Amino acid sequence: FLIGLITLRTAGVYFIMITLAFAQMIFYFAISWPAYGGEDGLPIYVRNQFPGLNTLNPLSYFLLCYVLLGLALLLFRLLADSRFGAALQATRQNDVRVASVGIPPYRVRLIAFTISGMFTALAGALFADLNRFVSPSMLSWQMSGELIVLIILGGVGRLFGPVVGAALYVLLEFWLGGITERWQFFLGLILLGVVLFARGGVIGLVAGRARHG
Repeated sequence: FLIGLITLRTAGVYFIMITLAFAQMIFYFAISWPAYGGEDGLPIYVRNQFPGLNTLNPLSYFLLCYVLLGLALLLFRLLADSRFGAALQATRQNDVRVASVGIPPYRVRLIAFTISGMFTALAGALFADLNRFVSPSMLSWQMSGELIVLIILGGVGRLFGPVVGAALYVLLEFWLGGITERWQFFLGLILLGVVLFARGGVIGLVAGRARHG
């Protein structure tokens, strides 16, 4: 919320750069704070407890993650179909017209930014709980870049875009990594092709072919 108060006053490339700058500030703060492990990170010796669920069992833990993912997608669908979702979509297309009808675009973006941050924090907590370790690298700009790649691959503005993008990224990493050590180079070529020829991501490409096929 506090970061959104500042970053959302900008747009486009400036918004991306300021957001990454905040991420780097937090990253360097984490590695310079010995109380939280510094560069070595912080081990977690006790896993979070959930009533009636053994989180030490890998299957139970992944089922918990899948249930939370399903609930998050359901909530996002309900938000997209609500008046707030309509205002957010309109703000994305033309914030000047939205402001002209009495809807503050800045407030709409801030609410969306805060909701996004809440679910990102939940995902980070689950990831740290799974590994029983918190590394400062999770706060670096490389991690932010990977998340952007997932969204681009799956489809920007698509409900299942990040999910499809994450699955595709893991498959490409596994497949390309088995062929060459420079798999990131070929992943970059694939990402470039998606940006140039399938701006709606994999979901947009499949949906477009379905409409014309």
